[in-house]
Amino acid sequence: MAKATKKQALGRGLSALLNDPKNDIKSVSDKNADQVIGQIVELDINRIEVNPFQPRTQFNEETLRELASSIQELGVIQPITVRKTGFNKFQLVSGERRYRASKMIGLNTIPAYVRLANDQEMLEMALVENIQRQDLDPIEIALSYQRLIKDINLTQEQLSERVGKNRSTIANYLRLLKLDPIVQTGMRDGFISMGHGRALVNIEDPQIQLEVYEQILLDKLSVRETEELVRDFKSPKKIKSRRKQEIPEFIKDGVRDFSEYFGHKITVKVSKDKSGKITIPFHSKEDFNRILKLIKGAK
Repeated sequence: MAKATKKQALGRGLSALLNDPKNDIKSVSDKNADQVIGQIVELDINRIEVNPFQPRTQFNEETLRELASSIQELGVIQPITVRKTGFNKFQLVSGERRYRASKMIGLNTIPAYVRLANDQEMLEMALVENIQRQDLDPIEIALSYQRLIKDINLTQEQLSERVGKNRSTIANYLRLLKLDPIVQTGMRDGFISMGHGRALVNIEDPQIQLEVYEQILLDKLSVRETEELVRDFKSPKKIKSRRKQEIPEFIKDGVRDFSEYFGHKITVKVSKDKSGKITIPFHSKEDFNRILKLIKGAK
């Protein structure tokens, strides 16, 4: 109990230093910087802004509520990390789920590890920290690798050293970004695995890629079965026999728009008189409800 009380008092003391405008800490050489930078401080949650460099774009509401319930019962066990951006102003480096969950239950303060960093260091810290997470989908990881290479100007070899991954692993993730956006969405939503994606990326023709993707979903194909199917589709003779009826020019663009809107490859059958039928597939109750909301929202 004595240790816990001492830790709380220390946190309050550090917070007091941050609220002193005359001795605002702007660099590691400033007075009392060693007592704040690199320390865990109880910060006003409203003084913290979301990280604009956050590579993660999806936050599951159900798991956020579960985390919020845990925090309400046990408190924030692992502090978030922030950087100081101005007098009593901070920006998230990592821990956005903890931050969001804490705000969800109305916490006024949150324990935070304070750092100083410029924008490039901030982006790199956020990306590298994000990549180490276990709950990211393959596309999020690939996008993080891509940003590190483009925005931080790293080579794949340098990136390999920074994140502790083999160069071949990084290259495999980056190749996933060549997949059609619909296939990428399917991977992010968990309909297919990274193994399926790695097989599909070997098909350059987007239309054939989407045909194989749809067959994976309909037949619940394994990665090995997908690899065999891809080999079949890459054979010119089999491609010709598998190709479906040509779609008239006047609806080709519309079919593409339909597919991107609903997140699935839309099937169109056209008769000789140019009339036809549009089929929208779904793969679960949740997927059906998602499509239903899209249709209702378009009214």
